[in-house]
Order: sequence, then C-alpha cells, then structure tokens
Amino acid sequence: MVRHWIAALYLALFTSLGCGDALARQIAQGIQPILKQPVVVENVTGAGGLVGFQRLTKSEPDGYTLNFSNMSLLIIPHLYPRGGFDPLADLAPVASVATVPMVFAVSNASGIRDLPDLIGRMKQNPGKTTLGNGGPGTTAHLAQALFLNQAKVEGTLVQYRGTGPALTDLMSGTIDGVIDQTVTLMPLHLDKRARAIAVSGAKRISQMPDVPTFAEGGVPFDLAIWNGLVAPKGTPRAVLDKIAAAVSQVMDSPEYRDRVEKQFASQIPGPAERGPDGFRRLLEQDAARVSTLVKAIGLQPAN
Repeated sequence: MVRHWIAALYLALFTSLGCGDALARQIAQGIQPILKQPVVVENVTGAGGLVGFQRLTKSEPDGYTLNFSNMSLLIIPHLYPRGGFDPLADLAPVASVATVPMVFAVSNASGIRDLPDLIGRMKQNPGKTTLGNGGPGTTAHLAQALFLNQAKVEGTLVQYRGTGPALTDLMSGTIDGVIDQTVTLMPLHLDKRARAIAVSGAKRISQMPDVPTFAEGGVPFDLAIWNGLVAPKGTPRAVLDKIAAAVSQVMDSPEYRDRVEKQFASQIPGPAERGPDGFRRLLEQDAARVSTLVKAIGLQPAN
C-alpha cells in the first residue's frame, strides 16, 4: 500500500534526532507487516517542509505517497504565500499519531539556570540571545516567535535547514537555546548535553520532573504539537481508511505506547481522533488557531 513516505520536517543531517523521523519510522516499522508491503521513509527538507508538501501534491493520489507532518503544514502557507500550497484543499488527512509537548533547552555553555534567568538576560540585552530552529514555517519557528511575544523579550532567531544542525550548535554552545518537541530535546537533557528549562503543558512531565512548566516560569506558553499522516487530495476514501486502520493497530500495540508515552513523553490520540474524519476536524480547528497566532505575533512572509 505504501511505497514512498515523505517525512518533510526536522530531517537534515541528524535524522535520528528529528521528531518527524523518529515517529515516522516507528509507524513505518509497525504497518509494514500489517499492509504486507515495504515502507520507505524518505527525508525531504527545504522551506520548512514546503518542498515536501509540493512533492506530495504532485504525486498520484493512490496511497503510495504519504507525508508525515505536524502543525507546520498549517504555518507554511502564512510564511510562503506564493508557494501554491493550501493544506485544507490540497491534502487528504489520513491519521493523527501523537501529540508532543514542547521543551525549551539551553546550551550548557550559556550558564542559563532557569526561565526567569533567561528572561532577565534577554531584557537586559535585547536581541543578543540566539534561538535556533529548523527553518521558517517549522513548529519550532512558531514556538520561538510565540515565546518572545508572550515573554515580551527580544531574541535572534537563527534558521537552519532542519533541526539536526540547530541541535548540534546547541550542544556546542554556538547558539543559546532551542524550543522544540520532547522527542528531540528530552534526550539531550537526560544525557546532560543541554539543559531543559521549561516544558509546555499544565503539569511537569514524569520523565523530567526537575523541569518546570512555562507557566511556572511566568510565561503563559502552552503549545503542544500534533503529528500525523496526510495524502494527496483525491486519494480514495477506501485507501485512506485502510492505511488509517493499520496505523491505529500500531498505535494500540504495547511497543508503540511504550515508545511514544514513556520515551517521547507524548500523548496518543483516542480512537475518534485518529482516522481521516477526526484528523480533518483537528486540521480545520487548528488552521484557525494558527492563523490567529501568526497574526498576533507578527510573523512575516519569508518570500
């Protein structure tokens, strides 16, 4: 059923560190025996994922080409209005697979102790703090711009071609911080290669009980990122349902739950939220929310 799988985000040099790649490979390995067909994960980067989405929309709507994406697909049209991509009109939702908290991590070299310390430094030296992300239109880009707006501070956003290079520079101390999903940043904190100072959500996560929430640090930042599969517009409903059923079977497995809930500190969607209809409702709901956020924080088109 699935011949090519385009995982378009956070996947430059260090694919093992990218949230999209990690989750995509988990799903791919699980659905191969169910669909009795090899699943190839292909990393496509560029313009925050726009290149991958453009490839997807030009693919045959036969179920053999899918895109593993996240909220970024709703951000990209605002930053690349001439990209010719409309996520609600050009895509067919297949399945949502996980909702992942966001983490603010700083380099060990920065000496930053916690979120109030960071905010104090940013107010004393506007624009001097550097925050890296995987490129314009990525969820990390939105998260960082939203944080600066809510904390009422100024910083310099450094755009990379994928999350991997940003994480490398974070660990080396070249940049001060990164806001990204737990999948990419939690391992760095646990291995002491970087220091997590805040996590999104109403409460701390059990895997990092020493890391306060953004709210505890005085910032009303509460952004979690859903991840899921989309297909080209016009893909037959029977095909979407078959793939979604296979994905749902994987999500119900103990192995997937252990990996996603324990190792990724993420939430698995309920049965009503997983399939094409539930995922479309989520996309439509979040399209309005993302549009409001983009306008509120003043994100400008990249071209």
